[in-house]
Amino acid sequence: MHSVQVVLFLVALATVVATFADRISVPAPSLLVVAGLIVGLLPFSGAIQVTPEIVSLVVLPPLIYAAGEELSWPELKQVWRPVTLLAVGLVVVSAAAVGFVTTWLTPLPLALGFLLGAVLSSTDPVAVTALGRRLALPPRLQTLLQAESLFNDATSLILFRIAVSAAVAGGVLGWTGVAADFALLAGGGALVGTVVAIGVSFVRRRTEDPVLESVIALVTPYTAYVLAESVGASGVTAVVVAAVILGIRQHALTNSGIRLHLSAVYGTVIFLLESVVFSLIGLQLPSQIRQLAADEQSWLPAVLAIATVLILVRVAWMFPLSAILHRRLRPSWQVPAVVSWAGTRGVVPLAATLSIPLLTDDGRPLPHRSLLMVLATGVIVISLIVQGFTLAPLVRLSGLAITPGDSEEEYRRAAERLSERAQAYLDELEDLESTPPAVLKKVRDQLELEDDDPDTVQVRREVLFIQSAMLERMYADGEIGESNRRRLQRRLDREDLRFHDDP
Repeated sequence: MHSVQVVLFLVALATVVATFADRISVPAPSLLVVAGLIVGLLPFSGAIQVTPEIVSLVVLPPLIYAAGEELSWPELKQVWRPVTLLAVGLVVVSAAAVGFVTTWLTPLPLALGFLLGAVLSSTDPVAVTALGRRLALPPRLQTLLQAESLFNDATSLILFRIAVSAAVAGGVLGWTGVAADFALLAGGGALVGTVVAIGVSFVRRRTEDPVLESVIALVTPYTAYVLAESVGASGVTAVVVAAVILGIRQHALTNSGIRLHLSAVYGTVIFLLESVVFSLIGLQLPSQIRQLAADEQSWLPAVLAIATVLILVRVAWMFPLSAILHRRLRPSWQVPAVVSWAGTRGVVPLAATLSIPLLTDDGRPLPHRSLLMVLATGVIVISLIVQGFTLAPLVRLSGLAITPGDSEEEYRRAAERLSERAQAYLDELEDLESTPPAVLKKVRDQLELEDDDPDTVQVRREVLFIQSAMLERMYADGEIGESNRRRLQRRLDREDLRFHDDP
């Protein structure tokens, strides 16, 4: 199949898969990988060649940006310590463990084994966020998982550069070079992301055109990624920082109509990109297996062993970390178990795998590159299928899941608080005698009936503004979670949108 036909086929396949995923309550990314794997095994399916540029430049930035925007800033400030330990320490340990196991089980030398470890050492923000949308996790735990997967990129990139230097150039970076590279990748990426966020904020404050806002929103992650990569910094880190900053300032930069419009546009784009990339992960594995040499056919035991080692190392890291952070000799098993099992691999490791050089510095083909591709893709597939299908049952078994009743109760309480704030504001206007009593009475009646009256539009919009500010304070104080904040904000935005065309 030609490239365009493949993409169209994957989008159609993903639409069907997503529909059935909702019906049978399974994560769509895992089901997409299975569907792609089945299609890749069919006789008429040819070799699928995906270039690094397509994944890292076209697909990755908007998916990372969407994941970064979903981060809860109040919760992020509370989990920065475990996030740092996971994003740095666990990545290094995981890479080393995978390197030694790979060398033991396959013909790969230690340098290439460590290269594979660097590729698979970090969890994937796109996969974690996509799987996490279906899990009713407590806000702080959800933020921990997303933040870890978003901020461990700089560490894995450093390891990847060290491994590539050893495998391709035959040399190893010194500690000074490692520290300089880390500062450039992480610090440079954060700086570029901040600059892009400031520039985008400046532009968005001066436009209220939904089409222009959509273009700016779609271009922003690509701008941050390309600028950071052009100066040798981490493009992923730049996109994450820009997304977090702009997510915090979203309500100051947009109005209700634009927020609703952007939500629809970005939701469509994210669905299309996730559909293609998760299907491709499964689709390309069979063609990679067919390219293996005779001495590389024992890849399956190695894939299973590497996937197991990654989980075991994560478990061995999480339980002591949980005990230290909570100062308990016997910490509860629920949180460490869920965090350990939620460490899925996906799009970011795939992009790193595809960028492994074809040749060494002396012009010879990189030995066992096909085996590296199969091992990395195989581990990603197993991670998305096994952990993806079993994560939700584990969350339910642990008792950490927020029940629908609890979530609805939080939503109901917040809605009541907003209604009380609206009535209090009307009482203030009545005490000031700044608004005719007849208008205030109409507004009170319309708040109950959701009816419109041209005479009360100004007061109704003032009430909605007060309610939005109240909602932001409740969120900042931790009284309401991210998902219910978004639900209530959409409700207020839809109400406000009714008055935009009024005089």
